[in-house]
Amino acid sequence: MRMKGVSSVFTLIVTVITIAIIVGASVYTFEQYNMYVSMSRVSITSSSSAPKATLPYNPNTKTVYITLVSLSSGSPFNFNGTSFGSMVIYVPAGSNLQITFINQESLPHNLNLVQNTTASPTSNLGDDGKILLTIGASSSDYTVNGIVNGQSATGTFSDIPAGTYWLACGITGHAESGMWVVLIASPNVSTPYVVTS
Repeated sequence: MRMKGVSSVFTLIVTVITIAIIVGASVYTFEQYNMYVSMSRVSITSSSSAPKATLPYNPNTKTVYITLVSLSSGSPFNFNGTSFGSMVIYVPAGSNLQITFINQESLPHNLNLVQNTTASPTSNLGDDGKILLTIGASSSDYTVNGIVNGQSATGTFSDIPAGTYWLACGITGHAESGMWVVLIASPNVSTPYVVTS
């Protein structure tokens, strides 16, 4: 009889823990969904009080020149001193992008243009959307290789469609640790600019 009582208590505890895990996972999924939905509703004309910095742009070739630097000060997972998508780059849809990445960190890093399908990067960018361009590594080794301290690499992407993208380090865990910025291509943008919050 005593075993039956212990068995009932054990079953109750397991049931409560299982329910707590299911509720926790549901809340987490709901929060991730809300974050993704709010990202997809980012104002393209941005009336933010944060200062806008104009990016170099050649209207004749429709080329936007973007330079991102992994700075040696602050977090080792940064672009231009920012982390976790706090930098947002706005470009005209249909632009050609010339992206230069400079690594000043002691860790190797690379840069990927990702047509994202999740609210924020996970440990593997390939699981988060379609990688359109890899700079500083190859498309087959971007999860482990990158350029080292003092090196730079440049890549180009032509005719970017309207949408929301990331520029993120593809080395496993780096983007998840904050090494990503948001890039928005919109027909409502005529002069490319960047906003940092």
